Amino acid sequence: MPHLDAIYIFCGDESRHQGWTQNWTKIKGVHTTIKEIYQALQLVVKQSDQDTIAVSFLTADEMASTENLNQLELTFMYTHILKEILLDVEYSRDAIQNLTTYCRNIFTDNSIELQIINEFEREYRPKKAIWWYTRECFTYKMLNQALRMLDADMIINMGFFIRHIHQHIEHLYKQQVSSYERKPFVVYRGQGFMKSDFEKLQKAKGGLISFNNFLSTSKNEKVSLSFARNASTKPDMVGILFIMSIDPCLQSTPFASIKEESYFKEENEILFSMHTVFQVGAIIQMDSNNQVYQVELQLTSDDDHQLRTLTDRIQEEVGSTTGWRRLGKLLLTIDEFDKAEEVYNVLLKQTSDEDEKSLYYGCLGHVKHEQGDYEKAIWYYEQGLDIKQKLLPSDHLLLATSYNNIGSVHNNKGDYATALSFYEKALEIKQKSLPSNHPSLAISYNNISGVYNNMGDYSKALTFYEKELEICQETLSSYHPLLATLYNNIGGVYKDMREYSKALSSYEKALEIRHESLPSDHPSLASSYSNVGNVYDIMGEYSKALSSYEKALEIRQISIPSNHLLMATSYNNIGSVHNNMGDHTTALSFYEKALEICQEDLPSLATTYNHIGFVYHNMGEYSKAFSFYEKALEIRQKALPSNHPSLAISYNNIGGVYKDMGEYSKALSSYEKALEIRQKSLPANHPSLASSYNNIGNLYDNTGEYSKALSYHEKALEICRETLPSTHPLLATSYNNIGLVYKDMGEYTEALSFFKKDLEICQKTLPSNHPSLATSYNNIGLVYKDMREYSEALSFFDKALEICQETLRANHPSLATSYNNIGLVYKDMGEYSKALSSHEKALEIQQKTLPSTHPDLVTSYSNIGLVYNHMGEYSKALSSHEKADEIRQKTLPSNHPDLATSYNNIAKVYYNMKDYSKALSYLDRALDIRQCLLPPTHPHIKDVEEYIEIVKNEIINNI
Repeated sequence: MPHLDAIYIFCGDESRHQGWTQNWTKIKGVHTTIKEIYQALQLVVKQSDQDTIAVSFLTADEMASTENLNQLELTFMYTHILKEILLDVEYSRDAIQNLTTYCRNIFTDNSIELQIINEFEREYRPKKAIWWYTRECFTYKMLNQALRMLDADMIINMGFFIRHIHQHIEHLYKQQVSSYERKPFVVYRGQGFMKSDFEKLQKAKGGLISFNNFLSTSKNEKVSLSFARNASTKPDMVGILFIMSIDPCLQSTPFASIKEESYFKEENEILFSMHTVFQVGAIIQMDSNNQVYQVELQLTSDDDHQLRTLTDRIQEEVGSTTGWRRLGKLLLTIDEFDKAEEVYNVLLKQTSDEDEKSLYYGCLGHVKHEQGDYEKAIWYYEQGLDIKQKLLPSDHLLLATSYNNIGSVHNNKGDYATALSFYEKALEIKQKSLPSNHPSLAISYNNISGVYNNMGDYSKALTFYEKELEICQETLSSYHPLLATLYNNIGGVYKDMREYSKALSSYEKALEIRHESLPSDHPSLASSYSNVGNVYDIMGEYSKALSSYEKALEIRQISIPSNHLLMATSYNNIGSVHNNMGDHTTALSFYEKALEICQEDLPSLATTYNHIGFVYHNMGEYSKAFSFYEKALEIRQKALPSNHPSLAISYNNIGGVYKDMGEYSKALSSYEKALEIRQKSLPANHPSLASSYNNIGNLYDNTGEYSKALSYHEKALEICRETLPSTHPLLATSYNNIGLVYKDMGEYTEALSFFKKDLEICQKTLPSNHPSLATSYNNIGLVYKDMREYSEALSFFDKALEICQETLRANHPSLATSYNNIGLVYKDMGEYSKALSSHEKALEIQQKTLPSTHPDLVTSYSNIGLVYNHMGEYSKALSSHEKADEIRQKTLPSNHPDLATSYNNIAKVYYNMKDYSKALSYLDRALDIRQCLLPPTHPHIKDVEEYIEIVKNEIINNI
């Protein structure tokens, strides 16, 4: 019933049904004659047609800023270009037969319409176009549907008919214009608007409204008002009475009285041609319940300055192309790829010309590329290339275009070697055919730079960007927007090289150019602020990062729709800073805003799922983290080739959760999948391979397989030394990882040597208060602690604490890490009250900022328990260890190695309490877990076995 709009009853006795039908709002009438019910149904059909006419709105602000056409309503541009195309295209004699063949396929089972289609094929003439349009048959239905749904196939087939209607109206206008005696007059139109469209209309006051179909109006205000009132009875609609002021002296969209030409002679109708544009004036409420409004419209002149500026801007986008190609080009420009695909498929089907086929294959390749369907994109591009290779010499510039297009798809697929091969073919042709400073060569250099950057070959990427920069500086003004784009690209390479000061310098040059050359609210300025913010975020300068990201968001809120993907990018960026600052709740709130926007864009959706997973991972909520990482992986598996580098990122994330959950075999499987993808898709020395080797090395370190861990970390180190600058942070990461292995092996001198190499790089490349330096100081401090050089350990822990206090908010979890480390030193020094104070500071911070089941809380409870155990306060020690154990039981698998640590700690307390049977019970549980997960020679197994022997001896001695 919800989809049923109205019910009409036909019967022999009207009085019999008058009573009960009053209770049903959808019953609109009871009729006893065919004529009556026919007339009633005619009115309701006309009402429906009136209410569903497609309209577009342009606010005054949108008209004032025509820089970004994507902000304008698609239908306004679409019908503007469409109208010009229809008046421009010459139709063949076959057009009528093509339409009737097309219509017969639609109305296969409708014998009445088929008869009318046959009649149309026999008798249609251009001078009868309005008669056929107003006849309520397939012509009227299909034309209205085509223009309402913007159905490219239907519009192209009906193009000649639309043109003829326009020409017929234009002819009548010329005949009738003198009868208006140059005096303005008023016409009316009553219809319903969906409430959402009415809100748009209200915002467009002072702006423009475009009726994108042929527009039927009346000189009878009462009849028009009845249509408005009828529409207002529907719960989701507002009734509108348009009062349209027409100045016949203005040159505008043609209109005419069609009383003598219409199929229905009794109707006194004024018909306007399609895409008639009015200025929106006063909007006045006509009833007491906000359901009917009077809206004053003024017909615009073709010479209206703002309208002309806008239409000229649209013309610029479609350039000098003609016919239906113009529409396709506009749709590509404004990213309406599904519609563009419809247009180009129809054009491809209709042409037999090989040149045109090549062009349309290329356009369809572009569409599929933008839709992320890379295999089809390559297929279309290759079809176009095959035709060009047959028709053109091997060094023709059009072949270079095809090679570039195919290269771009392979680049997005992550198949960088193939992409490079095609880009180099394109470059070779251009170098033979063009002067050395031609802008087209700059495009090729840009493409090749991008591939080298993706391959991790940053020096080559920079070389080609510098070639491009040389051309641009020679051929463009110093503040040309393309220079800004180039500086952004160079900044991106430096950022990937971790040369952050150079990256920042390049991004700031881009920002300066855009400030000079673009309006203050231009979306490209937002992109520059985002890039600058990203560098500050990486450098740990979070307040500067947040400031830049917020400037970007502020611009985007003004310049693009609230559901634009770039809004999601801004929310993701701000979320990232808050996550890095340890404010996970705020981070999640921004990521969820991003998630709301990017539901339809799969790559952005996958990225946002990863961000949310990362926050939950940091919060120790592993099941939630795993869920979001898997959602991201699932999207990427569907949307990307099986060896795309983005899949490796997902597998690494999932591996990280498995590792932290103690499911080491699953973690290893995920890490190995990531490594396999990177080995297939990237050069053998790509830095991303080093990251994969580091992940696997860290896993083997956790399982105590130190020789394997060192082997993988050394592979990573070898790649970093071979391909990266000596101060690259990834090199620092490798030194840090090797240091951790040596520390766990008890080889403290070696560990210290590698940790200091890590520190040296961080000190050279990062600000003196960067949080990564705190991590380095903490690691060195832990080695000195294990070496029992407590004053040195405290010195480094104090440095770490100082950085955290200076750069992070007062209750950031990293502060708790420093306090816990300091507490460990005081415990080993036997200064238990100082140790307890430090651990309790850590716990207090964690309780304020982290979920009650976060693993970091376990660390603090365990540390406090160890101190109480040394102090002989066994009940307090037991209570703290049991709190730690309780969290682990809730959040970890039953065989997680951290549970073994809990059991071991509890066993030590029971041993000191001389409750040897309980101590032995907990030690047995710890041993079971460690034997299940770790190799038999692992020192943790040996420690438990030795302790079990001690406890057993005590039991024997106390029998």
